[in-house]
Amino acid sequence: MIPVHLRKWAAWAPGHEDAQAWRGWCAAPRELGAEGRPEASFLPALLRRRCSPLTRIMLTVAFECCSPEERARVGSVFASRHGNINESIELLERLALQLPLSPTRFSHSVHNAQAGLFSIAAGNRQASSSIAAEAETFACGFLEALTFLERAPENPVLLVMADVPLSDAFAGLVDEPATSYGLGLLLAKGGPGTRLDFGITAGGGAAPPGRWPDALEFLRWLESPEPRLALGAGRRSFEWAKPA
Repeated sequence: MIPVHLRKWAAWAPGHEDAQAWRGWCAAPRELGAEGRPEASFLPALLRRRCSPLTRIMLTVAFECCSPEERARVGSVFASRHGNINESIELLERLALQLPLSPTRFSHSVHNAQAGLFSIAAGNRQASSSIAAEAETFACGFLEALTFLERAPENPVLLVMADVPLSDAFAGLVDEPATSYGLGLLLAKGGPGTRLDFGITAGGGAAPPGRWPDALEFLRWLESPEPRLALGAGRRSFEWAKPA
């Protein structure tokens, strides 16, 4: 198992915008909303208007998870199973109808758009990575964040996981909770925070889809007395533990 320290977390979903609301949800999980986006008033108006709903969610939890001093120096991992695919679908539909395309929408449809906009908004010039790994996206993002800590153990790493419901064009192709959500984790090699251990073992075959996205199942576990968590639906099982 690999040790890591969780210094802070932040999360967002419709109607759940602070730690108190999330702790209430973790104690009694219930269905989360699919519609809505955060205000993101901390962003300059020009930048905020250009942000997709997913970008607003990701930047909101990223900024809440880090102090102003940390934002400029953390490495970052932005993980999203679907990214801005809804914007890409809209562009393709306009292309099929031979309608003009928006250069701004096109530039924000790439998978690393949120990483770039965080860099601009936070004045952050550190290394960043953008991850998509199907149903294992959250766990693979966590693993990617650990590799950042191995390369530069003196710097904390920000992991942001978020998704929004898929457009109707693709929604029927995946079996997953349809919700808008984001989770940010500030991870460090040592120092203050909650000590966690992370490991990967051989999985036991396909598992049914969870009731909540993996990132929120991780948060529910984090706020519970349960000592261990295992996520995975294939050849691998990703495991977290709270040392006694």
